[in-house]
Amino acid sequence: MPEQQARPAPPVIVRGPGSTAHGQIEEWLAEAIAAGQLRPGDRMPTEHDLAAWFGVSRMTLRHALATLARRGLVIRSVGRNGGTFVAESKLEQDRTRLAGFSEQLRRHGMVAGARVLSATARRVGPAAAAALGLADGEPVAEIRRVRLGNGRPIAVEHSVFPATLCPGLLQCRLDGSLYDLLDEKYQLRPYRARESLEPVTAGVREAEALEVREGAPLMLVERIAYVRDGRPVEYARDLFRGDRTRIVMWTSELADVR
Repeated sequence: MPEQQARPAPPVIVRGPGSTAHGQIEEWLAEAIAAGQLRPGDRMPTEHDLAAWFGVSRMTLRHALATLARRGLVIRSVGRNGGTFVAESKLEQDRTRLAGFSEQLRRHGMVAGARVLSATARRVGPAAAAALGLADGEPVAEIRRVRLGNGRPIAVEHSVFPATLCPGLLQCRLDGSLYDLLDEKYQLRPYRARESLEPVTAGVREAEALEVREGAPLMLVERIAYVRDGRPVEYARDLFRGDRTRIVMWTSELADVR
């Protein structure tokens, strides 16, 4: 990265089919951020200086920076104090082990919070009924919340619980860990879960709740959580901001298929 003193040599940009200059610049800067050479809050050199250092046009450089901004790695602002700044590190969501959002944030030294959007008693819908093993029309408790990390929105949670398993749930405080609440009040600690992940984009309602633009990338995590005896206790569809979260999974050795 260029500095006023003792600038390092710029990376070599490979020109040829199957490789773009802006893509190589994007990956080089992403790796520099991942390696800590560029730290959260650092102000990057001007577009003019960066383009000259890489030996590319400003249009090419802007293309790379725009992609980094969409990935949530940099923040670009205009005005007198504007520029390109390295974004905060993404929150790593480890999906290998079942853990609630509050526990995930505590591991990263962040303060978890929740803003309840709605908490209603209703009849179960088809998708939740199939997931929870309920008959058509059975009562459920439906809770929608915005989950916060250090006061900033990270995810929108939409959870459905069988009313017969947790009566009075909606009368409890719902701004903390719901998994802790299920454990303490009903002895229904989720033990394992089946989760599916799918990239989606923010609609108007999600964009407003998560404070992102409409069409911003989100990660949908659909989950069925089970207690130790195998009963399903939660059906959830959570939407995570793509610019603030990273999904991490651990795998075992490759299965022997011989």
